[in-house]
Amino acid sequence: MNIDSHQSPALYLVCGKIASGKSTLTQKLAARPKTVLISEDIWLSQLYADEIRTLDDYVRRSRQLRSILAPHVGSLLLGCLSVVLDFPANTLNNRRWMKDIIDRTGAAHVLHYLDIPDEVCKMRLRNRNATGSHPYAPTDVEFDEITRFFLPPSHEEGFHIIRHEQ
Repeated sequence: MNIDSHQSPALYLVCGKIASGKSTLTQKLAARPKTVLISEDIWLSQLYADEIRTLDDYVRRSRQLRSILAPHVGSLLLGCLSVVLDFPANTLNNRRWMKDIIDRTGAAHVLHYLDIPDEVCKMRLRNRNATGSHPYAPTDVEFDEITRFFLPPSHEEGFHIIRHEQ
């Protein structure tokens, strides 16, 4: 699906494991005219920096953030701006939240699926952690814990999917 951000607003989504390149891709997508980037990591690190210590903490705060941002994202799309969500579309629940925004606004959309092997993601994660360039620095153990919830997207979910490999 070819979406031209000059013609109609679109919602751009990303799915991929930690350090698969989601934030790098979303920054490129957000460089398009009339496009806004909303990054979960930035919002969570600014709002709840000292409150996210466990996976359960992340899930709770992420859920709160999504509930607050859903109407805002919808308003941006209806206001003729494209939105790039740097939120992981890694679970059915997260994708349902995104699909609800699409269904309520009628916005065009693309779900970019970064299909990158675990070994590559872990190598990137270690490099990223060493530089301190990201608000969160999960360990290999945390990567494995979070990755066990990862579920690749399917076309049956109703998304226009573009798959990216290494």
